[in-house]
Amino acid sequence: MKVIERPVSPEYEVTQITGGSVEPSLFTDVSGRRVAVNVLGTREMLSRALGIPVDQMARTLAAIQSGGVVNVVDESPSMDVVMEVNLGELPILTHYSGDSGAYITAGIVISEYEGVTNASIHRLMAIGRDKLVARIVEGRHTDSLYQRARRDHEPLPVAIAIGVDPVTLYAVCTRVPEGREFHFASALKGKPVELFKCNNGLTVPHCEILLEGYLDPEEVHAEGPFVDITGTYDSVREQPVIHINRISHRRDPIYHAILPAGGEHRVLMGVPYEPLIYREASRFAEVTNVVMSDGGCSYLHAVVQITKRSNSEVKDVIEAAFKAHNSLKHVVVVDDDIDILDPSDVEYAIATRVQADHDIHIYTGQRGSSLDPSRKPDGTTTKMGIDATCELDKRGEYLRAVGAVNLQSTNS
Repeated sequence: MKVIERPVSPEYEVTQITGGSVEPSLFTDVSGRRVAVNVLGTREMLSRALGIPVDQMARTLAAIQSGGVVNVVDESPSMDVVMEVNLGELPILTHYSGDSGAYITAGIVISEYEGVTNASIHRLMAIGRDKLVARIVEGRHTDSLYQRARRDHEPLPVAIAIGVDPVTLYAVCTRVPEGREFHFASALKGKPVELFKCNNGLTVPHCEILLEGYLDPEEVHAEGPFVDITGTYDSVREQPVIHINRISHRRDPIYHAILPAGGEHRVLMGVPYEPLIYREASRFAEVTNVVMSDGGCSYLHAVVQITKRSNSEVKDVIEAAFKAHNSLKHVVVVDDDIDILDPSDVEYAIATRVQADHDIHIYTGQRGSSLDPSRKPDGTTTKMGIDATCELDKRGEYLRAVGAVNLQSTNS
């Protein structure tokens, strides 16, 4: 981990110093506080945190269910220090000059209504000493609870945990059944995740900094612009406001920030889709691996590796990938001799195994991602699937002589 000990401003300077690097970094003096970035900045770092080989993550994660158990404890160091409710005392970063303000980017928002809970990351823009405006994606679990509370004219209790362990952080970014995020984290760890009750009754994981409050059923505020995963600015929207009424933290806490469009943002937003695509595509073919490619912002492009059994199954795999991840725009299916972690090898497959009039499948009028600046005015997009696999009856013609060359060199 790189350690930066000189004083650094929370406005632009942390982002400027990291300069797009994925190296884990600890700033010891950001307005007098410690700040960590790139905790999970690469796929390899996530692999180490999970204890799963990097080329086996999709397969292994697809097989893990959210059936772990959690352990609720009475105390937590997260509540050692209770501070004045003033968000300005936290080192909340402003990342780019076009951003609308300072944003909490690694806050896990835990909410509960009528016995149903959810935990997920939302970007949170500070708009005062005790107010945040949250980007709540419509139709997702937090929005579902928020809409139920609004229907009853009730505030939705929330807690925001900043600075949790990496496995729990990954778990809450994964699509699991409602209320099972921490159970999934337990299954990943192979042991119970500890939760504790905070003052407003919600159960939350140990963290560095804890904010408590509620989502207002009526108050909204303009949220954005904000640099999202594509490195471009997301839209401005009217979004719900969170009122903060309590802040506590560990002694000398470390504030965790996810850099917008950085490596950690891509790992946490993209990699959780890989097991979902793996699971859905496995209904139609023998899938060996799935990768959300870095060049596709780890969100818009996927590569699916299969052991091909029939020429017709590839189209089914393409459509399964789009079903598993609605925002996916392009998918490439390759054979099991292609290294899907190597973009050059994937491009080789496209160059030598694709005839555009036969192997490219176009899907018009599809739901597009709001993060794609090329989407059409009505929000739709045209999606593409590429069959970059060998024709089974001519497979011998596609074999590369690399192994033979190496063998000959060794024997000589």
